[in-house]
Amino acid sequence: MTSITEPPAESFRLSQLIYDTRYRSMTIQVVAFALILFAIYWLGRNIVANLEDLGKDFDFGFLTSRAGYDINQRLIEYSNESTHGRAALVGILNTLLVAVLGCALATVLGVIAGVLRLSRNWIVARLMTVYVEGFRNIPLLLWIILIFAVMTEATPRPADFRGDEPAASMIVGDSIAVTNRGIYIPNVLFTRSLGGNEVLPAADGGAAAVSPAASSLDWLLFIAVVVAGFFGARAIGRWATATQEATGIRPPGTFWMRVAVIILPAAIVLVALGATLDLPHLRGFNFTGGIHLRNSLIALWLALSLYTGAFIAEIVRAGILSVSNGQTEAAFALGMRPNWTMNLVILPQAMRVIIPPLISHYLNLTKNSSLAIAVGYMDVRSTLGGITINQTGRELEGMLLLGLFYLVTSLIISGVMNMYNNSVKLKER
Repeated sequence: MTSITEPPAESFRLSQLIYDTRYRSMTIQVVAFALILFAIYWLGRNIVANLEDLGKDFDFGFLTSRAGYDINQRLIEYSNESTHGRAALVGILNTLLVAVLGCALATVLGVIAGVLRLSRNWIVARLMTVYVEGFRNIPLLLWIILIFAVMTEATPRPADFRGDEPAASMIVGDSIAVTNRGIYIPNVLFTRSLGGNEVLPAADGGAAAVSPAASSLDWLLFIAVVVAGFFGARAIGRWATATQEATGIRPPGTFWMRVAVIILPAAIVLVALGATLDLPHLRGFNFTGGIHLRNSLIALWLALSLYTGAFIAEIVRAGILSVSNGQTEAAFALGMRPNWTMNLVILPQAMRVIIPPLISHYLNLTKNSSLAIAVGYMDVRSTLGGITINQTGRELEGMLLLGLFYLVTSLIISGVMNMYNNSVKLKER
């Protein structure tokens, strides 16, 4: 009787790292990673050596030195006695402000234009086509300069608001003034503030700089309450949906419950902090009080929003067209109205096509905000990447910090949008 024995285990040989498919891919990755590390080390060593030859060192100590220049648009307290690090922070916040406002407005404009471009009304569809093709095919820089020129040349001077019969007047109940120096809107101040009630003067001695309120703690609390309210509203919506799926009946008053969860806590916080409105008013040769939105901010915001919105409109149109016509026909057969069909049937299915390219355009809008230097808006490119580098001569350190900021911001935007994309994508059962 013969017995079958297992063949002896093959011993490992170095040649297997190249010729054995089980190890070859890992070998290539390890070698590539080692080469990349060596290249980074070689590049860094050469940079340091070249800096030493020029009598320079690699140091970020300049961030603690006095900046010595003013920033006309800011969200936090700043003066020319502040440090370069503080100036960089002001520029970062200005960049994030434009990015957030631009992404929000561009999304609204893009969704509306994308839907209307598919309208059966010939005039509406053609008007949206003119908007999309016009903004997509003209460089963004030209739109920024054009809108800035219109805001500066076609709006009245503050002096035109003076006199018994002024040539210009404020709007919205005499609470907003549109001038060639910018737009003045009401500001919110707190009489029982958590962190004081100091108003930041502008660099030119005019109205307050862009600061919804001088106390950041007050607004951090308000924003936290609003965000918590949105999460609470979503929880109520999920509860109502689960109840409807289990019983077939949706709980009554769900919409008003969600609205109350968002509005009531925010209103209580405002009342508790003693929120009051600080309206702009003409004093001397300029407006004082309220919030001053400079023309550079308005021009950059509108140009970025309109330009990016044109691209988003095409993304939305492609996403809608990707949904089968049978979905629309089935919704109409159930008696759903066209607007309900679009909001409840078409757009939710189109989102899986819309979100991935939408992320890229959010990133482009954030990076395109660096064109702010063309109209004098002090973003991070103008502060850290411009004046600070020119004054300190730390071009390498400044550009590294500037690139790191854009990299981290882009990664955060991508991460948040990818999380949202995972939440709305189709779930296989």
